[in-house]
Amino acid sequence: MDSSNRNPTTDEEDQPHLRRIGRISSHLIHTDGSDQHQLVPLPCARKPLMASVSALTEVMKGKHRDLQERIFDFFSSRPDLQTPIEILKDDHRELCLRQLTGVVRDAGIRPFRYVLDDPERYFAVLEAVGGVDMSLGIKMGVQYSLWGGSVINLGTQKHRDKYFDGIDSLEYLGCFAMTELHHGSNVQGLQTTATFDPVTDEFIIDTPNDGAIKWWIGNAAVHGKFATVFAKLILPTEGGADMGVHAFIVPIRDLKTHQVLPGIEIHDCGHKVGLNGVDNGALRFRSVRIPRDNLLNRFGDVSQDGKYTSSLSTTNKRFAATLGELVGGRVGLAYSSVGVLKLAVTIAVRYSLLRQQFGPPKQPEISILDYQSQQHKLMPMLASTYAFHFATKYLVEKYSEMKKSHDEQVVGDVHSLSAGLKAYVTSYTAKSLSICREACGGHGYAAVNRFGSLRNDHDIFQTFEGDNTVLLQQVAGDLLKQYQEKFKGGTLTVTWNYLRESMNKYLSQPNPVIVRWEGEEHLRDPEFQLDAFRYRTSRLLQSAALRLRKHMKTLGGFGAWNRCLNHLLTLAESHIESVILAKFIDAVQSCPDKDTRAVLKLVCDLYALDRIWNDIGTYRNVDYVTPNKAKAIHKLREYLSFQVKGVARELIDAFDLPDDVTRAPIGLQSGAYAQYTQYVGF
Repeated sequence: MDSSNRNPTTDEEDQPHLRRIGRISSHLIHTDGSDQHQLVPLPCARKPLMASVSALTEVMKGKHRDLQERIFDFFSSRPDLQTPIEILKDDHRELCLRQLTGVVRDAGIRPFRYVLDDPERYFAVLEAVGGVDMSLGIKMGVQYSLWGGSVINLGTQKHRDKYFDGIDSLEYLGCFAMTELHHGSNVQGLQTTATFDPVTDEFIIDTPNDGAIKWWIGNAAVHGKFATVFAKLILPTEGGADMGVHAFIVPIRDLKTHQVLPGIEIHDCGHKVGLNGVDNGALRFRSVRIPRDNLLNRFGDVSQDGKYTSSLSTTNKRFAATLGELVGGRVGLAYSSVGVLKLAVTIAVRYSLLRQQFGPPKQPEISILDYQSQQHKLMPMLASTYAFHFATKYLVEKYSEMKKSHDEQVVGDVHSLSAGLKAYVTSYTAKSLSICREACGGHGYAAVNRFGSLRNDHDIFQTFEGDNTVLLQQVAGDLLKQYQEKFKGGTLTVTWNYLRESMNKYLSQPNPVIVRWEGEEHLRDPEFQLDAFRYRTSRLLQSAALRLRKHMKTLGGFGAWNRCLNHLLTLAESHIESVILAKFIDAVQSCPDKDTRAVLKLVCDLYALDRIWNDIGTYRNVDYVTPNKAKAIHKLREYLSFQVKGVARELIDAFDLPDDVTRAPIGLQSGAYAQYTQYVGF
C-alpha cells in the first residue's frame, strides 16, 4: 500500500495539534524580498505549477471562437450600440432591437440558420451577444430559439417555406406565448383555447378568463408581429373533444402599420428586476380567427372536415414530443449562465488580486486574495466555472448530435441532462453573483462594476424555460424510472451509464480500509472522487425509492412524492454533480500539454473535494469516510484553494474576455483604478 495512505503514527495521534501545526507551516511561509507581501508554498514542498495563458485558452476556447471575436469586434467598433450604465426602460428596448438588427444586418451574422444547421455555432453566438448585453442575448433567444424554433421544430415544410426568411431577416419579429397568468410550469394546465370551425376552415383563439392571459411574453409589448400561441385544441366535430395543448401561429400586429390586430389586446408587463431591454407583454385573445394552416402540425393535424390525426397515440405522448422539441432553450440558458459566471469571477478575481489591505506589521499590504477567507469564497467558484464550462460544452455537443441523428437514446439523454444542468448551473451562478459582489466590498456595489446588473439580469434564468425546482424533479423522476427498469432488465440512457455498470458496487458497504485512507494521492485520485460522487447518488436513489414505496401505501403517489420532495431534489443535484465531475475529468485527461493538464487537474481536484466537503455530513452518516479522513478532505480543500490562487490570474485570462466585454473598471486587465476614477470624473 502507498505510504501516503497509511494511518498516522502513534506519536502523531498523541499530539494532533503538533501534526496540524506542522502541516500548516509546510503549506505557508512569509518570505523576504520583493514579493514579501505574498504567501507562497515552500520551494521544497511542491513543484511550482507552470500556467500558460495561451495553452489554457487553447483548451477553453470553442470551435467557433472566431465567430465570437467577430461579434466582439463589431460592438467595439460601434460605441452607439454599447449599453450605458444608466438607461431608461423604453430606451433600452429600442437599443436592444438596434443591437440585434446590427448583428444580423450589419455584421452579417444570421443566427437562425445556425439553429437549423449548426447548433454549436448558434450557442457560441448566443454566449457572445449575452456578454455584450444579457437583454440582447435573451431577445435573440426569443426570436430564434423560441419563436423561430417553434415554427421549424413544431411545424412542417409549409411553415418553413412561409416564415423562415422573414424570421431570419428580423422582418417577422415574433413571440413565444406559452406562459399564462395562472399557469407556467404546468403547461398541460394551460387554459387558452383554439376551437376549430369547419365552416370557415379556421381556428378561433380565445382567452376564457383572466387566469388564461398570456403573461411575460418576450417581444410582445412593443416589437412582435407574430406569436406562437400554445392552446388547447378543441374539436366541435368530435363532440367538443379536447385534444390537448398544441401550438398555433397567430399574427398580432399588422406587418405594414404595426397596429395591433382586431380581437387582440396587448399590455406592457412594465419595469422588471432585470432584462429591461426585453419588451415583455401580456396578451388576451377575443375570438381571434386564424387559418387552419396556422396549426403547427408536426405532431398532430386537423383536416378540413374536422378530423384529427397524429402519429402519436395519446395526448401525453404528443405533449411530450412537443415540449421535447423545445429543449434548446434550456441548453442555451445553461451555456449562457456559465458565460455570466465567467464574467463575474473574472471581475472578482482581478479586483482581489489588485486590491491590497492590511498585512504583517511594518510590511507592505497584501492583496485580499492572499487571505484564506477570500480564497474560500472565490477559488472553489473559479474551479466550478471550469467544471461547468466542460459540462455545458458536452451538453451542446450532445444537443447538436441529437438534432442531426434524432436517435431516441440521445434525445432522452439530452432532455434529462439539459433540465439538470440548466437548474444546477443557473442556481449556482445566481448565488455566486452575490458572493462576488460581497467579495469586492464597496466597489462591488458600484453599478459600473456590473455585479448589480449581472445579478438582476441573470436572476430570471432560474425561472424561465422551466422553474429550477420543477426541472430537478424531472431529473429525479427519470432516475427513479431508470432505477426501476434496471431491476426489470431494462436499459439505461447514456447519462446514467455509471448506475447501469456499477449499481451493485455503489449500493454495497464501502471498503472499511479505503474509508480510512487520507493521503493526498488518494484524495486526488479521480477514481476515488468519482466513486464518492456516484456512491452518494446511488445511496440517495435507493433510499428515495424505498421511502416513496413506503409512503405510497398511505399517501398515494402525489402525497408520497411531496413527502420526499427535498430528498428527491438532493438526489437530482447529486447526480448532476456526478456528470459534471466526470466531464471535467475527461477534459483533464484529454489535455495534450503536460503543464496545462497539471493546472487543470489541480482545478478539477478542488472542484471535487469542495463538493465532497460541502456534503460531508452525508458521507459521514453512511460511513463512507472516517472522521480523520473528513478532516483530511477539509485541509486538502483549503490547500488546493491556496494553490489555485497562485494561478488564478492565468485561469481567468484563459477565458479570453476582452475588456470591452468585461467592462467593469475593477475587472480590467490593466489600468483598473485609472478607468474607475475617470468614470466618476477625475
